[in-house]
Amino acid sequence: MEKFLYIIDYILFGILGISVGYLFIFSFFSFIIKQKRYNVAIKKGKCLVLVPAYREDAVIMDTVNSLMEQSYPADLYEVVVISDQMEDETNQLLFKQRVNLMTINPFKSSKAYALNFAINNLNKFDFDFVIILDADNIVEKDFISDINDAFQFGIIAIQAHRVAKEPKNDIAVLDAFSEEINNSIFRLGHVNIGLSSALVGSGMAFSYDWFVKNVHKLTTSWEDKELELLLFKEGIFIEYLSYVYVFDQKTEKQKAFYNQRRRWLASQFNSLSSGVKDLGFAVKNLRLDYLDKLFQWLLLPRVILIGLISVITVAITILNIDMSVKWWVLLFILFLTFAAAIPDNMIVIRNIKSLIKLPILFILMFLNFFRLKGAGKTFIHTTKGG
Repeated sequence: MEKFLYIIDYILFGILGISVGYLFIFSFFSFIIKQKRYNVAIKKGKCLVLVPAYREDAVIMDTVNSLMEQSYPADLYEVVVISDQMEDETNQLLFKQRVNLMTINPFKSSKAYALNFAINNLNKFDFDFVIILDADNIVEKDFISDINDAFQFGIIAIQAHRVAKEPKNDIAVLDAFSEEINNSIFRLGHVNIGLSSALVGSGMAFSYDWFVKNVHKLTTSWEDKELELLLFKEGIFIEYLSYVYVFDQKTEKQKAFYNQRRRWLASQFNSLSSGVKDLGFAVKNLRLDYLDKLFQWLLLPRVILIGLISVITVAITILNIDMSVKWWVLLFILFLTFAAAIPDNMIVIRNIKSLIKLPILFILMFLNFFRLKGAGKTFIHTTKGG
């Protein structure tokens, strides 16, 4: 029995240790290297901004207003709002703005459908790059200008730095922590080491020609992951602009958090299943970003990783304190990894107190493993705010 316990212990430690080591490496490189800004470009390209809006009446006007206040020349960018089942009153307000309002009412709502509809119904096609925002995103006045600077340098795909609007409760704070940890590890840490940034669904920008050629290939509710695979198959690098902010409304309710993570978890497993089909192609053509992405999708969610290692550490300590030493070291490295990935301005007493909710989120995430069926095929709308 004791020998069996030793074998299980080292197998679990090896598997979870690889995950922690991977996260630690990229967190370290995000911490020690600060990103440089692109030089201001003389040329200004024509920009298309797409904003899919599914029942986002409460937040869409703030997003549009931030886009109307851009420092970028007004005649060089067009904002398209794709209104899906929003109120007539909201649509009337949008109609009065300097936006191209498209209304849809599909049998099956999805961001992929909205993006395809917009591209297929444009009146002009001479854009240089396209930006995709969520309907609850707020951007600063130089947002488009900063994106343009990178495109004029020759970049084809970009992910901006999505951050939380002021979180109002513990769930929103933990969601904001999660966002910044992902930004550090899967975006800044990756580009600092020479690998592509992960996409995050909004605050994304692409060469217009590339996007038009590929948007019709988006068919699922995890369109950002589909875009990643399409880019990586072609060997296209995804840049991350850590200094270009997109302010995002974070989830404030436990049920909304549960539904959102259920959708994300389902998309991760489905994307992995889809991506593995081209594993041979990626190996043969040395598509390192593609291989790295498949490995990312094998990793457990960060909340699950914290909870699982914590539970195992306590259990092993009770059973055999000598065997537990390496687990305590692993748990320390994991917390050090996340601490290094969180910006200093978020380390305040109010935010630290929110960590008391971590066990609840661990349970919610764990339960999601048993409710993945159908989550990848059905559009799950996440209600933001209180």
